[in-house]
Amino acid sequence: MSKNKLKKSVTLDGLMTLGQLDDGRHTADFACCEDMELEQVKGTFSVQIQRDGNVYMTENKKRIRNTPIFREDNSSFSHGRNKRYYYVFSMEDDRIHELAKELVRQANVIAQKITKELI
Repeated sequence: MSKNKLKKSVTLDGLMTLGQLDDGRHTADFACCEDMELEQVKGTFSVQIQRDGNVYMTENKKRIRNTPIFREDNSSFSHGRNKRYYYVFSMEDDRIHELAKELVRQANVIAQKITKELI
């Protein structure tokens, strides 16, 4: 059979192996018993395994990242689809002695840019 794009749904016969890794994570492997070739899908899914063995999987929505309006070395300022503004600052643990000074400096630089360009 030629490569098919999944339009809505398809029913396949096969075997499913459910397991658990040593670290506690659960696994589910499905082996199709039909001669079928589909488009490969890789993503993050919500999975429910019911007591009766039924398995339900739904792909999670893709995360939409906010595009930064302004950036500094360790911070960014952006506007989200939810009509909220975000200021994000991050710094490595070994630079803790610089954290307060850099947070204030970079926040002031971005605040000045906002005052000049957005307001």
